[in-house]
Amino acid sequence: MRQMMVAGNWKMHGSVAFTQEMMTGLVNKTHLVEGVSMLVCPPFPYLAQAVTLAAQSGIQVGAQSLVDITGPGAYTGEVAGFMLTDVGCHHVIVGHSERRAYYHETNDLVAHKVKAALDSGMIPILCVGETLAEREAGVTQQIISAQLDAVDQVIGKSEGGWTSLILAYEPVWAIGTGKTATPEQAQEVHAFIRQHLALKDADAARQITILYGGSVKPDNAAAIFGQADVDGGLIGGASLNVDDFIRIYNAANVG
Repeated sequence: MRQMMVAGNWKMHGSVAFTQEMMTGLVNKTHLVEGVSMLVCPPFPYLAQAVTLAAQSGIQVGAQSLVDITGPGAYTGEVAGFMLTDVGCHHVIVGHSERRAYYHETNDLVAHKVKAALDSGMIPILCVGETLAEREAGVTQQIISAQLDAVDQVIGKSEGGWTSLILAYEPVWAIGTGKTATPEQAQEVHAFIRQHLALKDADAARQITILYGGSVKPDNAAAIFGQADVDGGLIGGASLNVDDFIRIYNAANVG
């Protein structure tokens, strides 16, 4: 049975005080249920603090990006995968649309970051998705296929392969554009992702968790999570509020 997950991406928000308030609130108020995991991804400076506050709670902590893929060395300002696991990260977001757009992360670089995460003992959350221009041009499937195929070229035949990943579909066209993706539109792309992956690894396609990352809020979470191929969400803004994030988590307990 596929696992559900609700992951909070704080992006470039937070402080020591905010991390204390958020993590304490989540630990005290969340009732974790079997089969639905909760993950929070603070900025780098607050990872160790979040791990400490989440200890023994069952709430997991992940990083927002794997900065360096070369390992230790003379790379001033970079952060390697082993450093993230050293402070207690279980997961790392890789290939987020903002990393691709603002920091020019190519499909090939994202693929090697996925491998670096796996080599470091973390579970990569691989983000894929199309922009508004790409959707309007009717090339959604081609864009997502290329993003998945680049990763397959790097990790497809490695031990564990796709079964070691989590996927997240981000309809970039529905984030900050005023347009809204319906649950049915989310399901359509999630189903395509699973079908495309089945061509490479049928077992992984059946087992892999695919999150939805398109402006999930407390009032639309249940409808989105109720779709057949949606296994939870990668939450942005709503993950910065304890009560909203818990409401979204509770909506994932559809079983």
